[in-house]
Amino acid sequence: MEKLKGYSLAVISAASYGLIPLFILPMKQINFSMDLTLFYRFLIAGIFVLAIVLIKKESLKLNGQEFFTMAFLGLFYGLSSDLLFLGYDYLTPGIASTILFVYPVIVAIILILFFKEKIKKRTLLSLLITFSGIFLLSVKDSSFTIEFFGLAVTLGSALFYALYIITVNKSKIKVSGWKLTCFSMLFTSIYYLIKLFFKQESLSLPEADIFLHFVLFALITSVISTTALVYAIKLIGSTPTAIMGAFEPVVAVLISVLLFQEIVTNQLIWGVLLILMGVILNILSDQKLPKFLRKKFNSKST
Repeated sequence: MEKLKGYSLAVISAASYGLIPLFILPMKQINFSMDLTLFYRFLIAGIFVLAIVLIKKESLKLNGQEFFTMAFLGLFYGLSSDLLFLGYDYLTPGIASTILFVYPVIVAIILILFFKEKIKKRTLLSLLITFSGIFLLSVKDSSFTIEFFGLAVTLGSALFYALYIITVNKSKIKVSGWKLTCFSMLFTSIYYLIKLFFKQESLSLPEADIFLHFVLFALITSVISTTALVYAIKLIGSTPTAIMGAFEPVVAVLISVLLFQEIVTNQLIWGVLLILMGVILNILSDQKLPKFLRKKFNSKST
């Protein structure tokens, strides 16, 4: 029963995070400021998690190392979000969300190149399969024209998300998962606040409905996703939870196809399948990556 509950929570976590296009695309369609949208998303999510930290009676104090680590986490998360939603404009939301999912493979590459981790044959096979899927998703038409800019910014999003995870692991800060999630989200909101200040954009919202939209955006894609993930890892472990994360891009693709008229092609189907296969193979081939994912949420977050 506990395992069933754990797998259910893992699916809920992945599916709720995969709903991001459902909240972002309506804002893009009315040309609403993405910076303002993301500022409120992370601010509201941070406040929700702050309430959890206070209920648990955890200290909110940060030492110098913890403060600067949180600031970098906020920066990496903000840059990842910026590039992902820019990628929506060039590769479609379903494709961009799927390419973002290669971040575990990027983590593995960084470990190999900069931390002298040994590369395994299954890791090499994982890289080959994953990048074959990326190639398929990046080709615009039958003439094999690659959308290089869209591919670059979306891989940039995955890179910054990978740096987020590695920073959590290598910093060795000793804070709870809830506390780290809270402050990383609040620092991400500060990143967007600074952008809004330099762009001289107002923080005011034209309608109460938009604020409600932001509350649901933050609650579903950040708070529920993170909470379900934390408890899923406790019940079934990091590896099964990471594998169930494959539902994230699948849900994003379904939302894009069913609600926003993204065209289903054989290229899209095979690209998504190859990336999912490559990432899952990578997770299964290197037990250190799931530890990173566990540490991301337990000794710290989404």
